[in-house]
Amino acid sequence: MQSHRFFVPALLLAAALSGTTARASGTAPQPLPRFQIDRTELSVSGLSSGAFMAAQLQVAYSATFKGAGIIAGGPYYCAAGNMAYTGICMGQMMLVYPNATLMANAARQFEATGQIDKLGNLKKRRVYVFSGTRDTVVKQPAVNATVSFFQQVGVPASQLVYVNKVPAGHAVITPTFGNACDANATPYISHCEINGQGYDQSGALLAHIHGKLEPKASSLAGRMVTFNQRAYAPAGTGMAEEAFLYVPPSCDAGQTCKVHVAIHGCAQSAEKVGKNFIADTGYNEWAENNRMLVLYPQVNASTVPFNPQGCWDWFGYTGPTYAWKAGPQMSAIKAMVDALGKAR
Repeated sequence: MQSHRFFVPALLLAAALSGTTARASGTAPQPLPRFQIDRTELSVSGLSSGAFMAAQLQVAYSATFKGAGIIAGGPYYCAAGNMAYTGICMGQMMLVYPNATLMANAARQFEATGQIDKLGNLKKRRVYVFSGTRDTVVKQPAVNATVSFFQQVGVPASQLVYVNKVPAGHAVITPTFGNACDANATPYISHCEINGQGYDQSGALLAHIHGKLEPKASSLAGRMVTFNQRAYAPAGTGMAEEAFLYVPPSCDAGQTCKVHVAIHGCAQSAEKVGKNFIADTGYNEWAENNRMLVLYPQVNASTVPFNPQGCWDWFGYTGPTYAWKAGPQMSAIKAMVDALGKAR
């Protein structure tokens, strides 16, 4: 199987940009601030490799995360630690697609050995899944398997939504910002319409997970914090030195806040696309009036570990524990979420 050509699609190779910086706020990184957080209102979402990571976090830490938004991502443990399977997991292999039953059985084995939380928690969780009909990077048959996986591990139909009729390419979808709807190109943010109205994906997934939201803000009064990610993610994890946190004024004022973890895709970290993912995907505007912190962990391209496109680890480049609670990137993100709520 010619796996490498599917792991690094030509469309993603075209995403190498120059002149961007990971220090989106223009200030030196600081320790991660502490807040009053509601530990029953923690959620995660992501695009592409970030969607695979969001699925991993939801399954492995099902006792922690209330719900997940999976935008163009395949099922949990799809690659089974083998890069040779990444083409299948992205729907790139004609007539050979992910087997959700195998993935569900693997999750049950990991549950039995204590590598992940109890799958029974997923009966109380809410999952949003999206696949654009024009996505040429992670194709719909792979995302169909994600839906089937969550059905098989117990997420009720009433708590699982699948949006799969929008003629979108490989991207986070916004009402107005970004590429044309059908684009499969950097910065992997596009604008689409449904029934004549711009589709607000961040609002749709956050409302599905957390329930009715206050209206999104038209302007932001909060702050974007650049923090030192090395306190949680050593260099060997492949994660960047710096990451970001959006803090609404309500959270700074001591109110109890939700936490959402928004995970970029391949070639979509701040190093590659500047502020686009952390500022232009709509999460912050929804967070502003809804007492919600938004955590933006970061992974950059690297040679050690070998990760030339800056993808999150959904196939094992950090080692065999990558999809378990003990996985280097998984445990780093969980540690950041936990740290946000520690006593000041």
